[in-house]
Amino acid sequence: MHKNKNANIIRFLVPKSETFYVDTTYTIRQFMEKADFHKFTVVPLLDEYGFYIGSVSEGDILRHIKNQCNFDLKVAESSKIVDIARYRSYSSAKVSAGIDDVFFLLTSQNFVPVIDDRGAFIGIIKRRSVMEYFYSLVRNEEE
Repeated sequence: MHKNKNANIIRFLVPKSETFYVDTTYTIRQFMEKADFHKFTVVPLLDEYGFYIGSVSEGDILRHIKNQCNFDLKVAESSKIVDIARYRSYSSAKVSAGIDDVFFLLTSQNFVPVIDDRGAFIGIIKRRSVMEYFYSLVRNEEE
């Protein structure tokens, strides 16, 4: 696929400081307001130490409101994001991972949360960035 499958993935990293994420203290309301503002449907979830523990989607929120809150948004307002069952959590990759590992993950998720060797969240890699990179390689080979 790529000449150097251990190529550094840092070139694709959107740093934590430029990424929208939520922590375990967020309520459903806080999540919904921020996700709506940023126009994201799936968001990384971090613990109080900044470690990646999963991702929360709008679908997870809606299922929780339907199944646990009986469609009562007032009840949902006090629910913490960390208590919501996540239908599917996005797999993360270590910063030392190769591009092939990240590419494989991106076949089934829109972004890959990137963690350091301790498990701390350091940012994301977007599917679009990797696709654009590989597209440019293909175009250059055709020329």
